[in-house]
Amino acid sequence: MNKGGAQQKGHSSKQAENIVLVGRTGNGKSATGNSLIGKKVFASKAHASGVTMKCQTHGVVTKDGHKINVIDTPGLFDLSVSAEYISKEIVRCLTLAEGGIHAVLLVLSARTRITQEEENTLRNLQTLFGSQILDYVVVVFTGGDVLEECNETLEDYLGRDCPTFIKEVMRMSSNRKVVIDNKTHDEGKKAEQVHKLLSLVDDIRRSKCGEAYTDDTYHMIKEESEKLRKHHEELESKNYSEECAAEMKNQSLILYKENLKQMSEQLEKKLKDAAEAQEKALSKMTQENNELNLALKIHIPLPPITPCNIL
Repeated sequence: MNKGGAQQKGHSSKQAENIVLVGRTGNGKSATGNSLIGKKVFASKAHASGVTMKCQTHGVVTKDGHKINVIDTPGLFDLSVSAEYISKEIVRCLTLAEGGIHAVLLVLSARTRITQEEENTLRNLQTLFGSQILDYVVVVFTGGDVLEECNETLEDYLGRDCPTFIKEVMRMSSNRKVVIDNKTHDEGKKAEQVHKLLSLVDDIRRSKCGEAYTDDTYHMIKEESEKLRKHHEELESKNYSEECAAEMKNQSLILYKENLKQMSEQLEKKLKDAAEAQEKALSKMTQENNELNLALKIHIPLPPITPCNIL
């Protein structure tokens, strides 16, 4: 969408590339983030209480010279998560992504079957950001060790039972996909995996001429953050007492948070409206299928009864 001006950053020495991890809880988002960073900085305990509950970020300069900022999200699009929670964390994510989003890693797992929650992730991503976000998506399959044990390639795995929506997202994201083994202790393999993944991020940067993804919500957050920063600087330049300056800073911070809350509520409404529209569409489709089945039953002629020959 890139409204309000493109973010031309590339490999700037001042601006890191923001890489956002999304996917179902337990698919290995945090472990993938740790692989990118090169050490354990994100809690990675699948199916435990220690998993990510808020968007977190960590920056690093990789051995290849990439300056990256990895943003790990909680299971934003799990079926049990409310629209209110999703919207708040999306605003937090966009606040952390200074300069825009350079890549979205849609993390799936080769260890488990792809479920409705993965489809939910994709649908909500498009609801919140528009279909243009797929231009920035890389599909990451964790569980590379499982495929190796079964002597399978990623193509073998996808060829067995790949849902239509996954085929569609890969088509719309220029077939950018990679398999990763977050459990390996082989340093050479670790480096090769990260290199392959970041090469796909580079492909996005080249295809978008260095433009990061931004949208209206991002620009509103940036505007509010800039207003807050300037107001604090202005207060510091005046001869207010320390107590008075602190009180005015606190008031401006309260206003800033209130404005972000309103943005969250707008996103929440967008999610709820989309969910309601989908539910109505599914209900209509079910009704039409039922009516069609009933019509077929009514119009299907019964086979003729052949009279018995009585000897």
